[in-house]
This record gives sequence, structure tokens and C-alpha cells, in this order.
Amino acid sequence: MQLSVIILNYNVRYFLEQCVLSVQEAITAIDAEIIVVDNNSSDESVLMMKEKFPEVKLIENKENFGFPKGNNIGFRQAKGKYICILNPDTVVGEDTFLKILAFAEKQNNLGIIGCKLIDGTGAFLPESKRGIPTPWVAFTKIFSLYKIFPGTKLFNQYYAQHLNENETGKVDILVGAFMFLEKKLYEELKGFDENCFMYADDIDLSYRALLLEKTNFYFHETAVLHYKGESTVKDEKYMKRFQESMNFFYQKHFRKSWFFSIFIKIGAFLFSIAKMFQGKQKENPLPESYFLCSENENFTEKLASILQNKVGFLDFKEEKMVNSCLILKGKRAEIILDNHYVSFKKCIEIIETLKDKKVTFKIFPKKTGFIIGSNSRNDRGQIIKIE
Repeated sequence: MQLSVIILNYNVRYFLEQCVLSVQEAITAIDAEIIVVDNNSSDESVLMMKEKFPEVKLIENKENFGFPKGNNIGFRQAKGKYICILNPDTVVGEDTFLKILAFAEKQNNLGIIGCKLIDGTGAFLPESKRGIPTPWVAFTKIFSLYKIFPGTKLFNQYYAQHLNENETGKVDILVGAFMFLEKKLYEELKGFDENCFMYADDIDLSYRALLLEKTNFYFHETAVLHYKGESTVKDEKYMKRFQESMNFFYQKHFRKSWFFSIFIKIGAFLFSIAKMFQGKQKENPLPESYFLCSENENFTEKLASILQNKVGFLDFKEEKMVNSCLILKGKRAEIILDNHYVSFKKCIEIIETLKDKKVTFKIFPKKTGFIIGSNSRNDRGQIIKIE
């Protein structure tokens, strides 16, 4: 078997359904398997998997074991030469694994491969490629020095800015939402460290691959949609978790850093002050208009009834469809992509191409009864049931 895709789920039932659908489309030409590990969800994720994907290997944990242990449990069932650790709140293109497999087969001394990740608004996620978070590098992230001095190497190492987002190359650290590696390397690394705190497990695994003198890569030739969720909200809780994860990483691989301990406390204090003045995050205003990208114009009537708003139609059969969509840029609009006619790969391309602060996107995944998407990387997304 060429590939095992391991998806660890916890209470994201609808995102999981869309993710598995996209993975199934992406492995049709590959000898591959999907392994879903559920960390004791309470939202009918398991029931959905049994009813809709009986052919997928499902592991039901009786408690929430966390990210490292949950993925390690899934790995023990894997049969593929390669494995892909994949978040359930992702959407892959139909050719994602074909492209990465082809790239992997050409490499010598391969470590871990990550790919280009974009959020639900089409914005590039900089954590797709990162440098080793030494105390100084972590300091430049906390105080956003990489934004102030993007062209200065001294300050731009956290997000590996020696590579731009559309350039494949060697990087040190990859993100746990999408990690592709050989099964034998995962075995040699003994998987994720189950003692890790949140935010450190992927850093630790990537770094241990480097210690084995393996080469990690960022691969830009395929984009994967990654809905971020609440875990990315930069508040005091985030700062506490970030501090814990970095302390774990330093204690395991480096001597204890008093430099980092002092400055992360200063950073946490500044974050607290900023949040106090910032107040409650403003909700995104509702779209002024909706547009369905499909071949089924009749579906606009049903959508209009559900959304209680007029829904325009963009005929996917027309080659100039994307150019038509460009007219919407700058207007507060929502584009609904009908996956019955628009491939997952094309959905991702449209979202990335048309990214605009005022344009939001939803996908109507094939064989489902809901529309799904996210208007901000700081929320858990929106689900609209249509049946």
C-alpha cells in the first residue's frame, strides 16, 4: 500500500465529513487507506462515520487522548509506505496526494513534507513553513518583529521567510495539520511525543527528523484548505499554551532559557493589556448578496429560501466563470461552491484566487445536506443545513 491518511477527530462532525469526502476523491488513483481516530467526540461524529463511510477504518477512543497519542494510535493501524497526518478541518484537492507522492519519490534522505495551507478566506497560513523556534526566534514572533522587518533575516526566521509561499524548498519545522512522511521514519521517530503540550508536538517531531539528518520540505504546488478555529485566537490562554509548549521544547532539546522565560512573561502582559483595550471581537457583517457557483441553476431557489436572501447564479460550465467572480471583489458577497459540479481542487483555487476581505466562501460538499465554511481564521466556521 502506498499511503495511509490518518485523521484525528474531536467534535467537528461536519468538517470531518467534508474532509473524508475530499480525501476519498484524492486517493482514487492511489493504493491508499483512510484511518479516522475519534477522541471520544460527543457530536455524533462516530455515528456519521459508521453511516456514511462504513468502508473507512474507524478507531473509537473512549477518552480524549490529545493530539500526539491519538495520532500514534492511528499510526499503529497504518499499512502504507507513506503516512499523512491530516486535520479533520481540512479539504484536500483531488491531485494533492498524487503530487506529493511524486515529489517524495524523487527525494533522498526525506524527512517530513508540508504543503501550502490557506484558511477559509483564501489567506495563506504562514505556519505552513517555520524555522526552529530558538528563544530569539520565538521572541521575534511574540513581538511581531517579523512583520516590522520582513526583509531582515535576523527577524524573519519563525515563518521561514527565506521561502515565499509559492516556492518549494527546505524548511525546518512543519505544522501538524498536514504532515507527510514515510512510515519507517515515523517508526524511527517513535511518533509524536505524548508528553508534549499543545502547539509543541509538530515542532518536536519536525526537529527530531532534523536531528536524524533528514530533510524537511515545504511543497507549494498543492494548496490545502485549513479552517483554523478558536485555537488561534491570540488571547491570554493562547499565550499560556505557547509558553508551555516552548518551555517543553527547550527543556527537551536545549538548556533552559531564562531569556525566553522573561520575555514571554512580558509578551503575555502586553497581550493582556491589548485585549483589555480591544474589547469583544466584532462579528462579520452579513453578506449583501449570495452567488451559487454550480451547473444546477434550479438550486438557487432552494438556497434563497434557506438564506432568506436573493441568490445569483454563476454557471460553472463557462470558462470565464472566475473572471465573472472577480466583479464581486470589493462587494460584501458570499460565494457558495457546489461540489457536485465544482471539484474540491477548483473550490480551493477559487477561494485562493478571489480572496477579499468582503467576500466569503462556503462549500456545498457532494452527497451531504449542508453548506460549510469559515469567514475568519479566528472562528470555528459556519454550517448551514439545507435538508
